Amino acid sequence: MLLRKQPQPEKDFYSPVVHETISNSIPKGWGYLTILAPRNLLYMRSHFLFGSRCWMTRFSPEILFRSVSCRFFGVKSDNEDSEPLKKRLLNNLLTMGVDVDMAKKRQPGVFNRTGISEQDLKMFLLSKGASQEVIASIISRYPRALTRSTENLSKRWDLWRTIMTSDLEIIDILERSPESFFRSNNNVSLENNIKFLYSVGLTRKCLCRLLNSAPRTFSNSLNLNKQMVEFLQEVCLSLGHNQPIDFVRKVIFKNPFILIQSTKRIKANIRFLQSTFNLNNEEMLALICGPGAEILDLSNDCAKRNYTNIKEKLCSLGCTEQEVQKFVLSYLDVLFLGEKKFNDKIDCLIEEKISISQIIENPRILDSSISTLKSRIKELVDAGYNLSISNISLLSWSQKRYKAKLKMLNMR
Repeated sequence: MLLRKQPQPEKDFYSPVVHETISNSIPKGWGYLTILAPRNLLYMRSHFLFGSRCWMTRFSPEILFRSVSCRFFGVKSDNEDSEPLKKRLLNNLLTMGVDVDMAKKRQPGVFNRTGISEQDLKMFLLSKGASQEVIASIISRYPRALTRSTENLSKRWDLWRTIMTSDLEIIDILERSPESFFRSNNNVSLENNIKFLYSVGLTRKCLCRLLNSAPRTFSNSLNLNKQMVEFLQEVCLSLGHNQPIDFVRKVIFKNPFILIQSTKRIKANIRFLQSTFNLNNEEMLALICGPGAEILDLSNDCAKRNYTNIKEKLCSLGCTEQEVQKFVLSYLDVLFLGEKKFNDKIDCLIEEKISISQIIENPRILDSSISTLKSRIKELVDAGYNLSISNISLLSWSQKRYKAKLKMLNMR
């Protein structure tokens, strides 16, 4: 009888020795290691806290130990790439005369961006007539200008030239307010706003004033500008005026900042002016198209608070409410003066023996600072000028005109 040979148990390849050899070959800290081998895949996991454990498919020794080509990849960090570029940028800016400390303080994020070409900006502005000093000043105060491409700048410049008569006029605005040109890179919005403002009757002169004084108008969405223009036209018609385009043009020319305000604020101020001074429609129209236009974008709470203070202060000095209203209407800019500033100026003038009636008749003297008022009063008194009985309007004259008058007084 033939005895059948019992099959020997297959040797388990996963022996402690192999386990130790493989696990020791896995760098600690690697959670997973995948090795590609011909026709098969070996997958292992190494646990760095609790030792090594492996799960693998069964392979023949020939396949498992067949040499596998490995390639190690090095990854270079962004910081390593960007540091030399940042250093070069800063060195170039310093060479150009830019105040780098000021620029970093104003817009630090600009210097973390890539794709900045200070030379392109420099060459573009030089080609338009800007001096090296002006370019350095622009970048120092508004470094975001460095992020604009030459193509974007050229298109924007061409759009501005549809309003301004020369490149030098634009350079002048950029020198005073670089933000006005470089703040936005949305040339489509700029072009649409220019077309719209021309379409509602604004002249080139008016748009030029807007660019000089309130360039943010052109960064508005087209819908915002449309809403304000339509609102002003409605105001015009509600006051009985049948020329809304003419009305809008006058208001915007008088107050170029009105297009960057909310219709809610303008409506509240119109209501305040009309109710406080008991104005009829005709008087209200004249006020809004004239000196009242500048008050329309003042905070309504601020306007009310300042008017209440003016009334209380002047009434305490013997004025009637009607006199106060006449005084404010004759010079609405007084509503911009806060409580302390207004009171201090009135007290300063009263201390110098100037009567309240003189102040009411010459409200523009409140434009001058307290230090200017005091120094001029002293100079005039020393020159023999009697302020209590003479015209006090020279307290608010320009420096040139005032000095000429003072010279004449001293020559007597």
